[in-house]
Amino acid sequence: MTEPTRRRIFVTRQIPGAALDRLCQLHDVSIWPDRVPPTPTELLERVAGCDGLLTMLSDRIDESVMKAAGPQLKVVSNYAVGYNNIDLVAARERGIRVGNTPDVLSAATADLAVTLLLAAARLVPEASAQVREGRWGAWEPDVLLGVEPAGRTLGVIGMGRIGKTFAERMVGGWGMKLLYTSRAAKQDVDESLGGRHVEIDELLRESDFISLHVALNDETRHLIDADAFAKMKSTAVIVNTARGEIIDQEALVDAIRNKQIFAAGLDVTTPEPLPPTHPLVGLPNVLILPHIGSATDTSRHAMSEIAVDNVLAGLSDSPLRCEVPLA
Repeated sequence: MTEPTRRRIFVTRQIPGAALDRLCQLHDVSIWPDRVPPTPTELLERVAGCDGLLTMLSDRIDESVMKAAGPQLKVVSNYAVGYNNIDLVAARERGIRVGNTPDVLSAATADLAVTLLLAAARLVPEASAQVREGRWGAWEPDVLLGVEPAGRTLGVIGMGRIGKTFAERMVGGWGMKLLYTSRAAKQDVDESLGGRHVEIDELLRESDFISLHVALNDETRHLIDADAFAKMKSTAVIVNTARGEIIDQEALVDAIRNKQIFAAGLDVTTPEPLPPTHPLVGLPNVLILPHIGSATDTSRHAMSEIAVDNVLAGLSDSPLRCEVPLA
C-alpha cells in the first residue's frame, strides 16, 4: 500500500496544544523558533517550496509570499478569526485556499472587552499606578471617581459573534440599554437583548460606553476619528478589542487630553507592539493590553486544532473546517 505523500509545511510560530503533533506525523513541518515573527525577508526564504502555511495575524501573506512559496502552495491557515493580513485576491488568482479560526475565541474576547470596559471606567490603571509608585495617600472622597455601567447606554459597533456575546454580558449583568450598528439580523438582536439598531452617529452621541467589534477593511479603517470623538459624551468610555487601525490613535490622544471622552481600554493598537514612548502609553486614563483577547487555554488550544485541521483539509482537497470565502 502506497503511503500518503508528505508535504512541506511552514508554521510561523509555535502554537499551544498537541495539534502540531498531528501535523508533524503526516507531513514535513518547519516551525519558526523565535518568539518574534519572521521578518519579511525571512518569511520569503522559509516559505519556498511549501505546500501549506500556518500563519499568525502578524504575518503579511501577500502575493510576493505566495509567489516565493511556489505553484504547489495549496492552503494558508490563519491562526486568527481575522484575515486582513492575507491578500485574498492573490490567493483566489492562484487557487490557494484560506482558513481561519472563528467562533472558539468569541467568549474569551468578549470577556476581555468587559474587563477593559470596567477597568477603564473605574480608572484602574491610574489607581494601580498610585500604589506601585508610592503615591497612595490618605483616603479622599473626590479622588479617582469612575463611572458605573449599571443602567447606562451601551453602544456596540459590530454585532457579530463577539459583539453579541459582549452585549449579552453587559445587558444581562448590568442592565444596560443597548444601541448597536451591524450587518447582522436586526430582529434576532432586538428580541434577545432588547437592543435598538441605529446609525453610527446616533450611537456615538447617545452611548455612555462604546465597544468596537468590526472587521478591519477600507470602510472601518479610522472609523473612530476626530469627528467621531467630537460626537461622543465627555463621560464616554471606548473599548477596542477588534483591530488597532479602526481608531485614529492621534485623534484618541487628543480626545483624552482635551477631555472629549473619559477613558479608553485598548487590546489592539497600531503598531503592535506599541512603543512605550507613544503618547497613549503615558495617559493615566488609557488602559492598553498586548493583544490578549483570545489568550485563554481553552481558546488558544481550540484555535490550534482548527488551524491544523484547515491545513490538513487543504492539502487533501477536502472542505476546510473554517474556510474564508474568496469570491
